[in-house]
Parts: sequence; C-alpha cells; structure tokens
Amino acid sequence: IIRSIINSIESSDMVDILHKVGIKSSTPALVYKALTTMDGLAGWWTVQTSGNGAVGGVIEFRFGAGGIDMKVLELVPNKRVLWEVVAGPAEWLGTTVSFDIAQEGDWTLVRFKHQGWKEPVDFMHHCSTKWGVFLLSLKSLLETGKGAPAPNDIKLDSWE
Repeated sequence: IIRSIINSIESSDMVDILHKVGIKSSTPALVYKALTTMDGLAGWWTVQTSGNGAVGGVIEFRFGAGGIDMKVLELVPNKRVLWEVVAGPAEWLGTTVSFDIAQEGDWTLVRFKHQGWKEPVDFMHHCSTKWGVFLLSLKSLLETGKGAPAPNDIKLDSWE
C-alpha cells in the first residue's frame, strides 16, 4: 500500500528547473530590461529573438533549426517576468518560465523557475544545464556588457 501511494505521488507531481544567480553592480531595473526587451533578450539568450514583449504578446526565440515561442503572462516592473511556452519542444508545451528579481545588498538576485515538466526526462537534464549556461550569460551581459547568447553559447551535447 505504501509503495502504491509513493508511486501515485511521484507520478502526479510535476517537476521544475530552479536556479538562482546573483548579478553584482546591477539593479533590478537593468535586469528587468534584459528580460523584457528584444535587444536585452538577444544579448544573453539567443541572437534570434523577435516578437511582442507586452503582456499577452508572444516572443519568438530561435536556435538554429528549432525554436520556442513564449506568451508573456505577467510583467511586474523590476520584480517579475512570467511566460508560458506556447510552441516548441513537446516537453516544454504548457510549461511556464519565471524570473523573480530582488535586490540584496550589492547583488541583484534572479530566481528562475521553469515549471510544469511532466517528468524528469533526459532532455530536462540538458535544459536545466542550458538554463544555467544562459543565466550565466545574463550575468555576464549585465556585469561586463557582453553575454554569450546562442549561437555563441557553450555547447553541451547532441541536442545542440
């Protein structure tokens, strides 16, 4: 009975990718701008970024032959950005991506969540590491003026 309860809980729980990165000598306003403008997003995630970054709009992110479309669900200036994946890899469809921004001393912290994965498939492991790579690109963009967006990002494996 206990095993069936554990299996039921494990099979019904969604899994999430979580990261936290601190950006030195930045402000929540600068981080928010990098997360909400096409130029900002192209500076750290992928140079092939276009679309409408307003609430209700869709931003298209392209990576070589593939891509992801994010619908903007919520914008709280200098505090929060929330997107829903509306097109892209099957594992991503219906998931949400959020960035929560907070100032703590000399650091601007970004708490990142990619929520709603149905299960921790191998592709999720890849995506978790890639989100880490791109969040470090965001950090670099804001600390040095130069990020490493795709196609200039660190390559990890055959999904690149």
